[in-house]
Amino acid sequence: MTYNAILIVSFGGPEKMEDVIPFLENVLRGRNVPRERMLEVAHHYEHFNGVSPINAQVRELIAALRTELDQHGITLPIYWGNRNWHPMLADTMRQMSADGVQHALAFVTAAYSSYSSCRQYRENIQQAQTTVGAGATQIDKLRVFFNHPKFIDANAGRVRAALSKIPSERRDSVQLAFTAHSIPVSMSSQSAYDKQLTEACRLVAEATGVGQDRWKLVFQSRSGRPEDPWLEPDVLDHFKTLAAAGTQDVVVLPIGFLSDHMEVLYDLDVEGRDLCHELGLNMVRAETVGTHPDFVQMIRMLIEERLSGDDTRAAIGQMSASHDVCPVDCCPAPRRPAAKT
Repeated sequence: MTYNAILIVSFGGPEKMEDVIPFLENVLRGRNVPRERMLEVAHHYEHFNGVSPINAQVRELIAALRTELDQHGITLPIYWGNRNWHPMLADTMRQMSADGVQHALAFVTAAYSSYSSCRQYRENIQQAQTTVGAGATQIDKLRVFFNHPKFIDANAGRVRAALSKIPSERRDSVQLAFTAHSIPVSMSSQSAYDKQLTEACRLVAEATGVGQDRWKLVFQSRSGRPEDPWLEPDVLDHFKTLAAAGTQDVVVLPIGFLSDHMEVLYDLDVEGRDLCHELGLNMVRAETVGTHPDFVQMIRMLIEERLSGDDTRAAIGQMSASHDVCPVDCCPAPRRPAAKT
């Protein structure tokens, strides 16, 4: 297959206070989330003057990837489109079409399989193609990469850096909390999200020498109706459990995120840190993979897989590499609860 470009597809985020409500309305469109919850989340952005770091971090990632690709002789142009905020995916694909790009590879900034982290992005791409109309660029999405060795290496590097901030005499007893965005149980039950996360956590813990009794996968940033079940335990509840057990130190790695979304900044660095201070629990937050060299190398390797047509796919651990083309029934949309009368 001949490809003419790389397309980075991301979540998007506001870059000034006036963007926050329109951005959140885009995020929550079609979802059963009370407006009161949306306004509560909007207040989180006030701590940061309405600026989410995600767009700036995607720009940094694109710059790092450009250097990586150039060093390996891959000269394809890189485009960028978001699901929820500018640059919007449809606008980017309109530009790609105008530039004569016929066939592109898409890297989606999500490592795991679920409706919201994989299938919905594919639907977003299809919707953008429909918007562009005749001549829209054909897009092939790169596979999810939860067990790619370079992804594990990048996360392990972030954990080691965080562990170095713990007094050496206490490092053998530090607890490691992996966090990921909670999703509805109805969505999780129809995807490999929880299973893939657990495997990635196990591999990172193993790579950093953290025993099975000293790490746990927990969840954060749930939304929706209180009566609907979402993945648990919540990270704040986990902090309380650790403190009650006499834990002194916890390293938190947001392994479910690739960069510092607002959920990472507010839910962990503000709310989580405040709670740990109250509990007397020393919390060290590990960085997301961001532009870690191993992570950037991984993206280049995923691109090379598809450019070469080689069936060899790098993966480690107990699960095989994910598929390139998703089955029709993969990660279906969550069932909506029946309206109450």
